[in-house]
Amino acid sequence: MKKYILDLKVVENSSPHPRYCLLKLTQNSELPEMLPGQFAEIRIDGSKNTFLRRPISINYVDYERNEVWFLVAKVGEGTKTLAEVQSGRTVNVILPLGNGFTPLSSPKQKILLVGGGVGIAPLLYYGKCINDLGAKPTFLLGAKSACDLLELDYFHELGTVYTTTEDGSMGEKGFVTQHSILNQIRFDRISACGPKPMMISVARYAKAAGIECEVSLENKMACGVGACLCCVENTTEGHKCVCKDGPVFNINDLLWQI
Repeated sequence: MKKYILDLKVVENSSPHPRYCLLKLTQNSELPEMLPGQFAEIRIDGSKNTFLRRPISINYVDYERNEVWFLVAKVGEGTKTLAEVQSGRTVNVILPLGNGFTPLSSPKQKILLVGGGVGIAPLLYYGKCINDLGAKPTFLLGAKSACDLLELDYFHELGTVYTTTEDGSMGEKGFVTQHSILNQIRFDRISACGPKPMMISVARYAKAAGIECEVSLENKMACGVGACLCCVENTTEGHKCVCKDGPVFNINDLLWQI
């Protein structure tokens, strides 16, 4: 898939949570095709100590408005600087990078999308693409507390939403793999993104239940094109770069102890 280096204009920079920002970017010409699960490498301007771009999942693509969204967790100086960019300014991005989630083979398939923390970000666009095919995805979203569950209104527009929180302030108390929906519905496929322990737990559940499952890895990345080798993951076919060969992998290709 062709990659582009673009100067995109900031349409909106909002803060849905003190630790996150939601960037909506556009350009005068039509945005290129992007697949759910792919990501962008975003240049950080205005930070003297940030030399490398930051890999950020594509949160949503609105082709009618010609916008691409990025849900950014304010983790270090780079992402905190990005969170301060004002509307009307330009942000330089390289996109789309990596591979995406596997498209549904039939709108009749029951698919469960599991997200934890900022790992919910790529699931919104994936859910939209599934919805466009005439299917209705089920979302299972987990966080520490209710205030950490982001973009719920958008998710509810696309499918059925279930939640878990560690403190029990919304949905069922506990982790996503403890939610009762897993014992009530037999899903055909599961796609997950979030902290590695969460994804391993989801993979264990899927494998035990004989359900096809893929996960979007969040290994640390630098170049985004497979040149620096800092995001390598050991797989059944040897070492692969998450940025180039992923970030989405079938769990059967990963050497996780599941």
